[in-house]
Amino acid sequence: MGAAMRRIHVGNALSAFGLGFTVPYLYVYVAQVRGLGAMTAGLVLAVFAVAALIVLPFAGRAIVRRGPLPVLLVALVTAALGALSLGLSSGSATVLLSASALGAGQAVMQPALATMIVDCSTAETRSRAFAMQFFLQNLGLGVGGLIGGHLVDPTKARSFTLLFALEAAMFLLLVVVMATVRMPHSPRITGAPRQSAAAGWKQLLGNRAMVQLCVLGFVLFFACYGQFESGLSAYGVEAAGISTSALGTALAANTLVIVVAQFAVLRFVERRKRSRVIASVGLIWAVAWAVAGYAGLGNGSQAMATAAFISTYALFGLGEALLSPTLAPLVADLAPAGMAGQYNSAFALVKQLALAVGPAVGGPLGASLHAPYIVVFLLFSLGITVLAVRLGRQLTDLQDHPSAVRSLVVAQGRAEAGQAPAHA
Repeated sequence: MGAAMRRIHVGNALSAFGLGFTVPYLYVYVAQVRGLGAMTAGLVLAVFAVAALIVLPFAGRAIVRRGPLPVLLVALVTAALGALSLGLSSGSATVLLSASALGAGQAVMQPALATMIVDCSTAETRSRAFAMQFFLQNLGLGVGGLIGGHLVDPTKARSFTLLFALEAAMFLLLVVVMATVRMPHSPRITGAPRQSAAAGWKQLLGNRAMVQLCVLGFVLFFACYGQFESGLSAYGVEAAGISTSALGTALAANTLVIVVAQFAVLRFVERRKRSRVIASVGLIWAVAWAVAGYAGLGNGSQAMATAAFISTYALFGLGEALLSPTLAPLVADLAPAGMAGQYNSAFALVKQLALAVGPAVGGPLGASLHAPYIVVFLLFSLGITVLAVRLGRQLTDLQDHPSAVRSLVVAQGRAEAGQAPAHA
């Protein structure tokens, strides 16, 4: 890694570390510590999603025109102000406004950092760069949540103020780190400042492979990430009788599998077509949902149900480890020169939509309609496999299996070099 890439990875770790301080405790802080009730706490969580949906369409255009670094710095300052204000807020209006600033800044960070990784990597190093990003994000969230859990005291509002102040400090520290990054000159579209935002989106929507990838991405995030803290946890508690401590263990198992397996699966991912890797994730997650169904049947002991439920989260973690070096590089390879920011923002927008819809659909299903919940999401997982196979038909060999194409080109180059003396 070059100096710029190292700083970008430090930035990913710091942003995740800061978010880990507050994300697990946001509901408790608003509803109980500030005494604003469950309704306001639910609105705060919704505001995060709404703010992201509002700013992301504009973020992509800004990244294309201004570059990812200036956009990232603005997002970090916005998120820092939102976090600090949220820690000091005591009324509903100020809490909601602060949450919107934090949510908007946090949403823009994702495509900006992803575009910086694209600009600072090559086709050969991109998969490993995104795998490192995902690894550090999970590690940062886990460590931040662990430290935050020891610092917070539900009976003392100032302990939460400290958490939000630390989160703001992480974002400002990241501003200092990112300000030292010297980005390479990435290609820009000629006349991009004169091109309207509508034209940029029209160009993106005309890319059939990208549209199919966005549909696939929505199903991926809806069927997995959108269920972690809503439908699947509700199903575990209501149907399988999982305790809150076992639920925490399941989440820890998910993170542990990601951390342990992330680099172990890289060789597997790099040697296979990306569409086939995504298709295999759908099959792995289908098995995970089947195991979750077993946990809720009630035929075995409580220990077996708990073990099965923890295994479900572990299998989801394995699928995530396969996706991290696959999806983001594929988005980058589908983007025309200079349009990586627009494509990354579009994919982040799809992710936010899935994360907003997923809990709203999965929560009630998981809590009350146990068997239909498992069947529906098992079918969604199998749908991932079908969509991935269809996507593979739209991709070029270089987009779907870049390492094989590069190996073939190198082999042909060596063969031609070996024939040169004979011709001479």
